[in-house]
Order: sequence, then structure tokens, then C-alpha cells
Amino acid sequence: MTKRFRTLDDVDVKGKRVLLRVDLNVPMENGRVTDTTRLERVAPTITELSAKGGKVILLAHFGRPKGRDPKDSLKPVAAALSQAIDMPVAFADDCIGEVARNAVAAMKDGDILCLENTRFHKEEENNDPAFSAELAQLGDIWVNDAFSAAHRAHASTEGLGHKLPAYAGRTLQAELDALGKALESPTKPVIAIIGGAKVSTKIDLLQNLVTKVEALVIGGGMANTFLHAQGVGIGKSLAEKHLAATALRILEKAAAVNCAIILPVDAVVAQQFAANAPSHAYGLDAVPAGGMILDIGPQSIARIEAAIDNAATLVWNGPLGAFEMTPFDHGTVMAARHAASRTKARKLISVAGGGDTVAALNQAGVAGDFTYVSTAGGAFLEWMEGKPLPGVEVLRVHQTQ
Repeated sequence: MTKRFRTLDDVDVKGKRVLLRVDLNVPMENGRVTDTTRLERVAPTITELSAKGGKVILLAHFGRPKGRDPKDSLKPVAAALSQAIDMPVAFADDCIGEVARNAVAAMKDGDILCLENTRFHKEEENNDPAFSAELAQLGDIWVNDAFSAAHRAHASTEGLGHKLPAYAGRTLQAELDALGKALESPTKPVIAIIGGAKVSTKIDLLQNLVTKVEALVIGGGMANTFLHAQGVGIGKSLAEKHLAATALRILEKAAAVNCAIILPVDAVVAQQFAANAPSHAYGLDAVPAGGMILDIGPQSIARIEAAIDNAATLVWNGPLGAFEMTPFDHGTVMAARHAASRTKARKLISVAGGGDTVAALNQAGVAGDFTYVSTAGGAFLEWMEGKPLPGVEVLRVHQTQ
């Protein structure tokens, strides 16, 4: 997959100023980083470049500031990163101008410097060529290691690829490899599990996937829209009834390309949307008029597990029920644990992504057992929708030679 992209294997960084775009957009509370997952993800690229004698200059955004805002400074994040990688990380109060130039000029081979939030300058999100050129003056090469921002054409995520020799960092490389194995050149048969609340946010995704996979499991609130479109009584369940025609079109497209659609055949129903609300499993012909479908039932779980058993590759995005509330996490947890056990037995390649998905896999205790779990959110979804990502496209070999 990544053979079409230049990676760190293609460059000698010794003595070079390496502008490294990373994702440091971490959760903070009272000036402290509360989840270091993203810092741990970028650590291998940073430490490798440093060990090979590169001058590592970190570019990143934080939050959505409108101009310079102290609460969106990367300074405390740089300190947390220094702890995460157990190496000194210097900090510069701007990403361009004299402050940045002086900080870079003072670096020795192997040093690590974090520049201030690129989004303090509106030109970053506008992908302003002059701003890209000013950033480019600070480096000899550009390495993109922020897949999570690759769907945005900003100066530090795409513009620099037109100003400097461009390479994929190790985190981005791993993501491209994993996604390539999942959808571009997968081991077949491929199954996709797509859940979540709304069909409206995943129409492009579903339409792309039916052409790529042998079986598509639809769960969560979005399954209710499909069931309603087929004339199933869903009581007071969450559904986008106005999208019934869209749901039927997706089912028709799937049938035309021989993609099996797996919808729930039974459901766990409660009278109220609340944790531990009294609930009961019903066949789809018996959902009470005042009830809400909050999870898939035992027969549906068995069907999904059987479909996973028949697959060689699994792509997963979105929970199968209201997983944030017990006991309505049961279907998601059981399917996740089944996929994890198949993966550990080397019978399945499993790739998952999206915020709710990562949370659900963590809840099931199996995130570490999947082949690859993407923390990229929007970029992961756009990739699955078949859309080109600007921050990836600019790395293609023919564009950077």
C-alpha cells in the first residue's frame, strides 16, 4: 500500500531540519493532558528521526482558536510529550517569524522542538501558499504523520507537500497499510460492521462499502431506519424515517452487486432511554408500539458472529446499540469480543476506527486485540467513503519526485 508513498525509508535525515506534522490535539483538563494515546502514537516517528540525527521540528494544531489564544497553546502539550517520549522537547512561542527561525537555528542534530499552534494563524486553515512558504523556510524536508488531519487541505497538512520533499511518517504509514489491507487490497471475503445513530451521516460510506465488501452488517439506530423502510414496526425507536427511500436504494444497490446486507432479526426493547431500564428481547414482528429498540437481540448477535466466522477481513465503524448504557452495550461487546478472538487466532484481519468505535472496543476490553484501531475519526470515515484525502494525495510518489 505505502509503496506509492515516500516513507522514512527513502530519506537520510542526518543533519536535516525535518518539519514533522503530528497530531497533538489531545484532551486537556486544568492544563493537564488527560489521555496520552495520541502522544504515544507519534512517539516512534519522533524518536526515530531524532536517533538518526534529524532536527525534529513539530508542527501541530490544538483546538479551534480564532487567532492567538493562551488556552489553546501547545506549550503544556509539549511538556507532556517530553514526558511521554522521555526526551527534552523545546518550545517556540510561534510557528513562523523570528521566534521560530531563532529556535530552529539553535537546534543541534537529534534535538526536538515544538512550534506553537499553527491555527493561531488564519492562513493555516486557508492553506495560504505564502504561509506554507514561510513554514517551509524552517525545514529541509516535510514529514506528515497526522492521518487524523489528512482530510483537511491546510498549510501544514497539505500545502507544505508542494514546497518541500514530502514523506509519510511511521504512524501515517501504519494507518495507510492497515486501511489498504482492509479495503484496497483485502484478503476476501470482507465484512463491514457499520453502526451508530444516523444513516444521514453515513450515506456515502454505505454506498461505497456495498461495492467493496461481501457482507455489510448495519446496526445501531441507523438499522431502525432500514427496518422502517422495509415496513417493520419499530415503535418509538430512534430512526430517520424521511430517509426510507435512501435506505431502500442502498439495499437495491447491495443486491445488484451481490453484497449481503445483515440487519437485526430481533431486538432488545425498553420503554425508556436510560441505563438499566427494564428491557426484553423481541422478534421484529413483535416490537411494542411504545417501545424503543436499544440493542440487537441474541439471534442477531449469533448471525453477526457467524458472518464474522465466514470473513477473512473485518472493517468496523460504529456501535450496534446504545453501548454507553448497560445493558444495551451487550450486542456490541459480544460482537467485538468474537472478532477479537478470531483475530487472535489469526483467522481475521480486523480494522476499526471512529471515536465511538474506539470507546466501544475499549469498553469490551479488546481494542488491543484488533489488527489495527484508528483514532483518526473524520479522516478514517472519509477514507472509507472512498474520498481522496489531501494530506495523503500530496505524498504520492509521482507528486513528490
